[in-house]
Amino acid sequence: MERLLLFVVGILFLIIFVLLAKIYFLRRSANEIAEAFRDRLTEDTNTLIDISSRDRYMRKLAADVNSQLCLLREERLHYRHGDLELKEAVTNISHDLRTPLTAISGYLDLLEREEKSENARRYLSQIKNRTEVLKSLTEELFCYSVVVSSKDLTPEHIDIVRLLEENLLSFYAVMREKGIQPEIELPKEPIFRELDAGAVTRIFSNILGNAMKYSDGDLFVKMDKGGCVTFGNTARNLTAVTVGRLFDRFYTVEANRNSTGLGLSIAKLLTERMGGSIGASYNHGKLEIKVKFAE
Repeated sequence: MERLLLFVVGILFLIIFVLLAKIYFLRRSANEIAEAFRDRLTEDTNTLIDISSRDRYMRKLAADVNSQLCLLREERLHYRHGDLELKEAVTNISHDLRTPLTAISGYLDLLEREEKSENARRYLSQIKNRTEVLKSLTEELFCYSVVVSSKDLTPEHIDIVRLLEENLLSFYAVMREKGIQPEIELPKEPIFRELDAGAVTRIFSNILGNAMKYSDGDLFVKMDKGGCVTFGNTARNLTAVTVGRLFDRFYTVEANRNSTGLGLSIAKLLTERMGGSIGASYNHGKLEIKVKFAE
């Protein structure tokens, strides 16, 4: 009887050991699948998930995951191909539009030298104004297509305080024309960052250009000692909803139809490529855009 009891206990211990070993190998296989799945999502590879376990259920799970990964890879390639075609189409269209628009502007300049009636002069002025708007929109579209298709940035040791000052000076004539007296607070000491100077200039220029479009007559620009820049202006025609979409591609506020809605989208794209952050907030009729570049 005692031997039988010991035998039963031994069998139970053996079963428990086998079950624990089974659980261990199943957990290891599950971890292998999880880690491999994460790697396949972040890497552009055709390598399938393989596991060390011979368990048919775990291997079936790995096979099912591989099947879904293949479908996901096909969808990703399809998306990339379509996105590339769209970018090329936008680049080509915007480029093709520039040539006839330049010719139209030239003929309009010639027409201005001819004798014409008051009505003809007024109509010509309207045509020229609309042509300039179209040229501006086409140029903005072309710049966007160039930015999204080019991944190369050239970081260098730059003073972002000086770059911001230069951008503010470039908008002086526009501010004066709109009657805007900017309030500017910049650090007296330079703040250096390893950034692409052209990209930073584009970011500041696009944000200031947006302020010129939507400002109700004021502008506030402040940079703290940490290099965080705040652009603020009164914009009563905006809402919290529209401000939340300002960085979306091709989104334009109803009040401004002379825009492609790409300026802030380009600013966001370039800022994030350089490891920085950009965001907008709207409180009591005041729009604020904050930009911070990584140290």
